[in-house]
Amino acid sequence: MLTLPMKDFLSRVKKAGVKIWLEDGRIRFRSPPGAFTAADQEFLKERRAEVIAWLTENKAAAPLPASRPINTGDHANGAPLSFSQERLWFLDSLGVPAQAYIIPTSCQIEGWLDVKALSQSLTDLVHRHSILRTRFALCGDEVVQVIDPPSAMQLRVTFAPDGQDLSPPAAVKAIYQEEISQTWSLADGPLIRCVLTQLRPDLHALFIGIHHIIFDGWSAGLLMSELSALYAARVAGIEPSLPPLPVQYADYAIWQRRRIESGVLAAQLDYWRRKLAGVPPTLDLPTDYGRPNRQTFRGAYHNVMAPGELREALTALARRNGMTLFMVLLAAFQLLLARWSGQRDLVVGSPIAGRTHRELEPVIGLFVNTLVLRANIPDEITFKELLVQVKETAVDAMDNQELPFDRLVAEILPSRDLERPPLCQVMFALQQKGADDLSLGDLKLSPIFSNDEGSAKFELTLNIWNSPDGIKGYFEYNADLFKKSTIATLGKRYIRLLEGISRNPELSVDDYDLMDEDERHTQLITWNATETFFPADRCVHQLFEEQVSRTPDSVALRWEGEDFTYSELNTQSNRIADRLLTLGIRPDDRVAIYAERSAEMVAALLGVLKAGGAYVPLDPSYPTARVVHMLEDSAPAAVLVQRTLLHALPPCKMPLLNLDNLLKETVPTANPVVPGLTSRNLAYVIYTSGSTGQPKGIMNEHRGVVNRLAWMRHIHGLQSNDVVLQKTPFSFDVSVWEFFWPLVNGARLVMARPDGHRDPGYLLDTIAREGITVIHFVPSMLVPFLDLENLVPAQGLLRVICSGEALPASLARRLNERLPDVELYNLYGPTEASVDVTAWACPPGGKETSIPIGRPVWNTRVYVLDGLMRPVPVGVCGELWLGGVQVAR
Repeated sequence: MLTLPMKDFLSRVKKAGVKIWLEDGRIRFRSPPGAFTAADQEFLKERRAEVIAWLTENKAAAPLPASRPINTGDHANGAPLSFSQERLWFLDSLGVPAQAYIIPTSCQIEGWLDVKALSQSLTDLVHRHSILRTRFALCGDEVVQVIDPPSAMQLRVTFAPDGQDLSPPAAVKAIYQEEISQTWSLADGPLIRCVLTQLRPDLHALFIGIHHIIFDGWSAGLLMSELSALYAARVAGIEPSLPPLPVQYADYAIWQRRRIESGVLAAQLDYWRRKLAGVPPTLDLPTDYGRPNRQTFRGAYHNVMAPGELREALTALARRNGMTLFMVLLAAFQLLLARWSGQRDLVVGSPIAGRTHRELEPVIGLFVNTLVLRANIPDEITFKELLVQVKETAVDAMDNQELPFDRLVAEILPSRDLERPPLCQVMFALQQKGADDLSLGDLKLSPIFSNDEGSAKFELTLNIWNSPDGIKGYFEYNADLFKKSTIATLGKRYIRLLEGISRNPELSVDDYDLMDEDERHTQLITWNATETFFPADRCVHQLFEEQVSRTPDSVALRWEGEDFTYSELNTQSNRIADRLLTLGIRPDDRVAIYAERSAEMVAALLGVLKAGGAYVPLDPSYPTARVVHMLEDSAPAAVLVQRTLLHALPPCKMPLLNLDNLLKETVPTANPVVPGLTSRNLAYVIYTSGSTGQPKGIMNEHRGVVNRLAWMRHIHGLQSNDVVLQKTPFSFDVSVWEFFWPLVNGARLVMARPDGHRDPGYLLDTIAREGITVIHFVPSMLVPFLDLENLVPAQGLLRVICSGEALPASLARRLNERLPDVELYNLYGPTEASVDVTAWACPPGGKETSIPIGRPVWNTRVYVLDGLMRPVPVGVCGELWLGGVQVAR
């Protein structure tokens, strides 16, 4: 009869997906990652007799079906590569630096070391494991493992420089950096290098660097254990006697190939195809730097720590739900990635030993396999429900773990993206850290675990392990993609998420708060403290009229060589306004304008505003169907149209006013006074592109435009001698500031000819001829402008303002190189706001890899929110939401 502790133990591990059976008188088990801890194994050892008796009597605990044995053979003519080796050889042939795949195994040795015995012990290791003397060479069209005859292992001995008191970890780091800078040739070998540094006569640092193509994490434990036993025998003067190896790695590679070719793993391949059907090919994490064209391997590290009380709470949560701590930590990590990236269907890789047969356990080599753990996290799911999904995925993955990851990649992703690791860009690894110190007679051998190796095989890896103090770990990340501060913040988010889960696992996955109160206050209050005085009671045309009274005789507008003073432009716009008022135009009525870029267009815009109306720009280049929709949707009270375009305007029921005739009429020219008109009335209605459906008319009020113009005047300090080129089609909201910013500030507005915005040569000529000081470019148009060979005529330009598209950092640098005296600004704003809502001044000589859209303009609030309109932490993907006076009605 089983004791109560044994019943509890067996019940718990069974729920966690652990399988235990008896084979050749030995207790054997197979478990999902993290399900069978060192404490569990110790428990089994203590109660071995009770377990064997139960396994013998319990027919349900039958052993797993036996697999074909791994046969030994003669490899004098070479052996094929395993699938994992094949991938690493492929990467090496593509020029991936071998240094990215060097595994360091290091230790400090305290006591009086017998260097000769250590050197002999290393030679014993190389003789024992043929993989440690293996090279890789082309034999015809095939790459094979070439096993060199046994020979003495070269141990390089160095000494600490005089006067330098190096610690063992510092010495190992120096050795590592020196060794990885050397050439590692897969074809020539050797692929194992050993360096011993004497720090004091009784203190040494041993570094053993081995290429991953012949080595893995499990092998590191074997190597240190066997080195300890071999050294103890050598020092004692006896011939080392380790149990003979049942097979060599080359035997495994042959067996693996035959096993795959026989189709025995076809069912596992079918499982993975079903499991990964429709999975996104990449996990798109928000990076700090632009992604290189090819994957890089420059790594950095950041430590994380969950204290003991949090570890105990999470362990209790796992046990209550029949799961393992690994599963809880993995589920939390996957949730963190989903919240960070905004991607709810994702995969995370997890390494497993890959030694599915007893014969492979004592063999050094590359056996490690990668489990692809998919998570699909809908918004409404609770964390507890996510745990159930993660457990099922982990258990099923373990049942199908024999299929090599590299074979899976070949089946799932036949084409490779050289920018990223295939299938899994992020890894989660539970490590067996904190191994007991190994004794070498009177010597103490202590492993050195260093986070300073400087390479990253994946974009992000979280390595964790249990320690007496709690859960320890570190993020290994690609330093060409992420800043250290970003990963440090990610680590804080992970611990905060674990704390929330430990308190209440029943919460929805989106209800765990990743921000503390200081962060929340910074985002909501500090960064949005934009309240600034502006003439909130004024309308756009009133600001223009005030400028007319100040500088009536100054040139306001230049069109095709003809100048119009502020007074003349005001008179023309008053004529148009007077006629509109006679039609009964009231505040918020829409008036459509169908015109080419011209002086008449500017007068029409001002005239509509003076009459209290909101202008609706109709671009003559638009398709007829779009113009018809805009007319029907906006229902204007009248349409202003140039005489030359009367024939092109689609039939409409609204009154048509000929702009050319209106400007010739003799009518009172005093500024009209419109009763009831305020800054809360509409100034314009501009239609969206319709890229996401039917074009929408966006209604913007005067106060938003006035705020935008006041902010721009403060930031850019427009002077009366400034000249602004108006070249944006008036159906785009950028034209709003191009028209009105110079006219309310006493500067001069120059109108480009129709379609002139598409001709870089014409623009350069206009800049020189008219003395343009301020110009706007969408980035895609700035490129051909900067491509012009002779930009000398543009030297008088003072400011370039970009918006409408993302501004590449390389383009910003190019402008700075070609026009070093020109200030560059990057602005952002949707049509649903008064032109722009954020701005960023691009510093000269900037080294940014991406140009931000900047900070909010005056009296504007900007938030990044999740799908439930809650603020997300810095670095977490969300949607941009706007508040304040800039927002359209």
